[in-house]
Amino acid sequence: MKHIFLTLLTASVFTNFLLAQEIDEVAVTSSLLESSEINNPLYVIEGEDITDGATTSLGEAVDSYLGVSIADYGSAVGQPIIRGMSGPRVKILKNGMVNRDVSGLGVDHLNDLDLNDVQQVEIVKGPSSLLYANGTIGGIINVVDNAIAEVDFAGSEFSAGYETQSVNDGTSQNFNYKDNLNGFNVTFGYQNTELGNYDIPEGAIMHEEHEGEEEEEHEEENLGYINNSDYMTEATKFGVSKVGDWGYLGFSVDNLESVYGIPFHGEEHEEHEGEEEHEEERIFSTTDSESFTVKGSLNMSGDLVNSVDFTFRDSDYVLTEAHAEEEHDDHGDDDHGDDDHGDDHGDDHEEHAPTNFMSSSTEYGAIFDLSNDNMTQKIVFNVLDEDSSIVGEEAFMNPATSEEFTLGYFMSKDLGMYNMDFGMRMDQIERSGSVTDEDHGDIDYYNIDDTTNSFALTLGRSLSDNLDINLGFASVERLPSVIELFMNGPHMATGRLEVGDPNLSSETSNNFDITFNYENGDFYAYASFYINEVDNYITLMDELDGHDDHGDDDHGDDDHGDDDHGDDDHGDDDHGDDHDDHGHGNLIHANYVQENAEFDGYEIEFGRTMSLASGELTYSFGRDEVNARFSDGHYVPRINPARNVYSLSYEQNDTVFKLNLKSVEKQNDVGEGETTTDSYRMLDTRVTKTFSVNDRSEMKVTLFANNLLDEIARNHSSFVKDPVPLPGRNFGVKFNLSF
Repeated sequence: MKHIFLTLLTASVFTNFLLAQEIDEVAVTSSLLESSEINNPLYVIEGEDITDGATTSLGEAVDSYLGVSIADYGSAVGQPIIRGMSGPRVKILKNGMVNRDVSGLGVDHLNDLDLNDVQQVEIVKGPSSLLYANGTIGGIINVVDNAIAEVDFAGSEFSAGYETQSVNDGTSQNFNYKDNLNGFNVTFGYQNTELGNYDIPEGAIMHEEHEGEEEEEHEEENLGYINNSDYMTEATKFGVSKVGDWGYLGFSVDNLESVYGIPFHGEEHEEHEGEEEHEEERIFSTTDSESFTVKGSLNMSGDLVNSVDFTFRDSDYVLTEAHAEEEHDDHGDDDHGDDDHGDDHGDDHEEHAPTNFMSSSTEYGAIFDLSNDNMTQKIVFNVLDEDSSIVGEEAFMNPATSEEFTLGYFMSKDLGMYNMDFGMRMDQIERSGSVTDEDHGDIDYYNIDDTTNSFALTLGRSLSDNLDINLGFASVERLPSVIELFMNGPHMATGRLEVGDPNLSSETSNNFDITFNYENGDFYAYASFYINEVDNYITLMDELDGHDDHGDDDHGDDDHGDDDHGDDDHGDDDHGDDHDDHGHGNLIHANYVQENAEFDGYEIEFGRTMSLASGELTYSFGRDEVNARFSDGHYVPRINPARNVYSLSYEQNDTVFKLNLKSVEKQNDVGEGETTTDSYRMLDTRVTKTFSVNDRSEMKVTLFANNLLDEIARNHSSFVKDPVPLPGRNFGVKFNLSF
């Protein structure tokens, strides 16, 4: 069988990329690069910057970093976007291995990750992330929590925390324990979070002009919050490791369960009998994920191999979407009470059968360090077996399997005037699935067996004592995902009838970037420019009447219909009009199609750090922008607009103050079927003070305020930007006692 690899931890290849991190210049270490040099295009975000802020989704937690944005679907779901790339082009890693949830099977699915007590979050932008996972044209985000300790703990540590938020009447509690017991490092973590329906600014609801619905729309606006935007999660993790001169070996077990409302759900029929009762339905998802991980490193005394790092993970994930009658008692109790989350798991009030999204995977790999005095070099391999299935009333894809095997080689060498980094990988991938013809009930089976080849090369040098430059080129192939290949049915979360194509070919990204880094005393500046030409870029394209330019000619029969892929498989005759006959006429018809596309953009930042009173003040300005067009000139859909980011931080002894203003411009460059999105300003601030309780314990208190201006804000990249705006003003406080 063919399987995958994650060239996760190996990237000495890009260790001389230039600094593009946070304002504060501190020596942190990337678990991926195994280096204290944090170089572009890599951010390393310290864990405290995540845990000191409001508890939120992964995407929201990193949304203010240059080149990184978010596709939201309510407060629970925030899928990250890197340099305009999203979905299967951005991989989310947990301690260096891809997190195998089902976020790729729907925009209303959350990245199920435990952000409690994280050590750091690492973001690699652009195709150079091929060093860590296959097909990562956009990049990767790696969440590190040190569940499997690689060095011995010095002593015991216990912490307990509590948080409350105003915008959703939410609370969160956590406690964590670390100790070395009889030579074994033991970690345990627990977090429970309950966030209710979130408030929105006055006037945030957009009215649809439908006859007889004006009164109902006004009633929705008067609610002052988004119904079904609640989120509850409970996460537990446990790890044990043993460390010696020979290396280390450990295992971890983690479990995460959640319940969250779906604030938007498309309808297949324009008219429903008893529609008022249907409006009272609660639509929600429950998730349950479990993973078992083994990780270790063996120091070798051989002349050729210095060490071998190895990993193994077994993951099981289930997401269930269900409908139930909703009881409208009040804003608070409905969000968290037993009535909602208790009955949710039963069938007493459900009008529809639930839909289960399931993923089961086994993955293992090894990294052989062959470095010597002249160069750093590593050989890596990885293997993956993954089964994906959707079962239930709203299933829109038949079960599919992926088997992947990867080999990679990575090298870094100092050439004197230049430093060269080079990496290459080969991924042998087999995807198997089927497509059911609704009209006749026939099932067509497909087996896609292909090999993708990718490489990356960078050259870096210092132009002066203050200025460095790096040039990078990467060519990355990505095989279509199972959704892009085998999707075939109504997807209510997007309000679309989505149709994949088993005959889609691989994407090939050819990326060139140039990065400058300048430091002179207390002043610093950074600029990165990139051009990413993607051959056979895959996108979900809406079918619109009267748009012949981008319909039949570009994305219809000529490219993906009769001539190339045949009517029998996915032509308009089979999956276009036939769906109208099956009661899907009120959904937008959309097809996964291919066309060459070009992404170009930049990220710039400059700032200064200075002494003020007895503390240190840092202020900066940053801007990012990405433009994305297809080869015929029309825009790639759901690309977020340019942003200006103003940051201010002040640290004095045990007090830290941070202020961040993100000014998002209006998006006028819209794709087919899209509408413009207004500009907005997002002002966030927080102050953290640490109090010493005694010699061995301390209390940290954080006051935060998000969207302080109470702006009406919508993410252009969201499928539900109009009915589901971003939350309004949010005040909160966090307490954390550690000893």
